[in-house]
Amino acid sequence: MNRPTPAEHDRELRNFLMREVRIEDLADGGVRIVGHAAVFDQLSEDLGGFRERIKRGAFAKSLRRDDVRALFNHDENFVLARNRAGTLTLEEDDVGLKSIIHAPPTTWARDLAVSMRRGDVNQMSFAFAVSKEGQQWRKRDDGLWERSVSEVSRLYDVSIVAFPAYPQATAAVRALEDLKAHRWDQLTPDQRRRERTEGALARSGHGDADPYMRRAEARLRQIEDEIAAGSTDDYRRRLRRIISDT
Repeated sequence: MNRPTPAEHDRELRNFLMREVRIEDLADGGVRIVGHAAVFDQLSEDLGGFRERIKRGAFAKSLRRDDVRALFNHDENFVLARNRAGTLTLEEDDVGLKSIIHAPPTTWARDLAVSMRRGDVNQMSFAFAVSKEGQQWRKRDDGLWERSVSEVSRLYDVSIVAFPAYPQATAAVRALEDLKAHRWDQLTPDQRRRERTEGALARSGHGDADPYMRRAEARLRQIEDEIAAGSTDDYRRRLRRIISDT
């Protein structure tokens, strides 16, 4: 029985430069393409307020159960191979998600292989979904958030891509916002005050300077006491003054 397909808004994309790719001509006129669609423990670029690492073992369950295609540019009209057809082999190795694609003896697939040999096309991507349990979040010392993906709940496809699409991380951003909201609700007033101060200092470029932190916290407590009965606008003006003075 096929598992239900997650909603489209849970689908995410990630892109990786192929460090090493092997292309071999086959006796049937097709082409074998070997590369990595994902790299383990490599810190990503900023994905919209957070960075990410794919952990070793993240694909283990999905490789045993999912019906995965190899595509060109994530386009279902250009199918290179499929694991259930025996033309796509996916496995985890020391580097990441290794993909062995037995591409068909079609004109467009052979043309793609020529472009890859020339270096015109040299990136791979994968489309996936992650459950709440398959991701762990932490706030780093520099104030940024980092997500570790320990288990992919669904692997849709691996793709050779000509232009890396902007990483689709909407589902992950939603998960981060939910985490922030829950975490904020658990903080004490003093902890919330420190969070606001750290954020202001990070934006001002002084986020790693303890003297600035202590000074700003002391000033913030003083101002909050002074304007407890004041207006919101007054509070904001004074808070901006604190930030500009630190």
